[in-house]
Amino acid sequence: MLIWINGPFGGGKTQTAYEIHRRLPGSVVCDPEHVGFGLHRMTPRALRQDFQDMPAWRQGVLEVLDLVLTKHDGPVIAPMTLIEPRYFDEIIGRLRDSGHDVRHFALLADKSTVMRRLSGRGLGLVTGREASLRREAFAVAKLGACLERLTTPEFAEHVWTDSRSISQVAEHIATSAGVRLERDTGSSLRRQLRRTWTQVRHVRFD
Repeated sequence: MLIWINGPFGGGKTQTAYEIHRRLPGSVVCDPEHVGFGLHRMTPRALRQDFQDMPAWRQGVLEVLDLVLTKHDGPVIAPMTLIEPRYFDEIIGRLRDSGHDVRHFALLADKSTVMRRLSGRGLGLVTGREASLRREAFAVAKLGACLERLTTPEFAEHVWTDSRSISQVAEHIATSAGVRLERDTGSSLRRQLRRTWTQVRHVRFD
């Protein structure tokens, strides 16, 4: 099974993916962004574009996910914003046509909620809400389009996250996908430390 976690930038996709992974034995996280980062690093900065517009990214993601789904004996989790219907069909549609069990979830929230989350992603590297949001300029610029596209029926199942914790979102997805998560043990401090470490691991500097 592939669990594709969609949503706007800052919508909680990565945190949710790793929460599910931590509590779902045998699962793996396959992040399609890494294919895009590789393509960007092979390309002179002046020639870089949104890597999702590159056919190589879509084909690469499709082939890697097809390989892992075929060879790995366990759930595969892919956290990735994907709002272009044609690209959605090229990857998710083709995986389904190949016989793979693909469960798609779009994490949604009010615009103000997402903006608040984006402003908190600086991890102390920048100070102040305005400075944090300037660092997230790409995500902020895409936010309106993400929320507009992802609320349409073709991007269901929709999961509204404004009043849900990461654990609650993960449990909702697991129940809908028909998988059982292990009990969420540990103190609230340990949970916060785990999530901070996940955030640190996914900070980009290039």
